[in-house]
Amino acid sequence: MRHLLSVALIVLLAGLPSCKFFKGKGSKEKELAVLLARQDSIRVADSIRNVQERLLAIETAKLDSIRLAEEARSAAGSRYNIIVGSFITPEYAKALNDEYIQKGYNSQIIKMDGSRFELVAAEGHTNFRTAVERLTQFQDTIQLDAWMYIKK
Repeated sequence: MRHLLSVALIVLLAGLPSCKFFKGKGSKEKELAVLLARQDSIRVADSIRNVQERLLAIETAKLDSIRLAEEARSAAGSRYNIIVGSFITPEYAKALNDEYIQKGYNSQIIKMDGSRFELVAAEGHTNFRTAVERLTQFQDTIQLDAWMYIKK
């Protein structure tokens, strides 16, 4: 009887590792390991994307500041300005200036010497010939009653 009991116990122990119950635990651990590896790779990808977004924002801000500095430099040095409106009321001048800025022009408000008028210049040029050519194009396509103001 003991012999039979020991043989049954040996058969039982030999058969248990092949049981689906014990095999299932190993595959669940593998699945868990795969999921954790995926989570880690997703975290790494997210952190890389965040760094790229920050770098892009920094580069965009840098380009914007360079563009604004160039516009300010060109606006300060421009002697010939294409005027699209002149106003005594500053709010009206600001509104028209904002409208032309939204259209993509390097618009600015210029105080007219010896007057209360504020002039809205859509473009400014340092060369007279370029300014006249641009004024003609501007009058033909955008603002019929645009005119040129020459700073002294």
